[in-house]
Amino acid sequence: IQSCLSLGLEFLDTWPSRIQSILIMTQLTPEEKHHLITRNLAEWLGDDKLKAILKERDLKLYWGTATTGKPHVGYFTPVSKIADFLNAGVEVTILFADLHAYLDNMKAPWELLAKRTEYYQAVIKSMLRSIGVPLEKLKFVKGTDYQLSK
Repeated sequence: IQSCLSLGLEFLDTWPSRIQSILIMTQLTPEEKHHLITRNLAEWLGDDKLKAILKERDLKLYWGTATTGKPHVGYFTPVSKIADFLNAGVEVTILFADLHAYLDNMKAPWELLAKRTEYYQAVIKSMLRSIGVPLEKLKFVKGTDYQLSK
């Protein structure tokens, strides 16, 4: 009962920010979404196509990272941009290139692959939650989920 109670209180504590994030995301115009998606980018291609898509539907985005070591301060830059994408209603898929990390000079021992991707996922989710980003449109996949045959 104690753990259920604390879980319920934790949910209630985050409820206002979750509602606020959802309301902000659904109230954005295509122009506001475009601003969030493109801000702080040095360049992007296909701006006319981007604007046309945003008038019809939300974008789908893929970002990949090799899980070769511990996440570090350098992850703040891509994660802050991922926050912009999620706040703009973009469906974000993050690929953890765990097999790539293993094959890259054995930087990630085979025994650690699963644990390391769990750790990366927890760190990235925590970073996004800490700044009030909605996670409903965030998905994670591992390279080994489809690169290995069993």
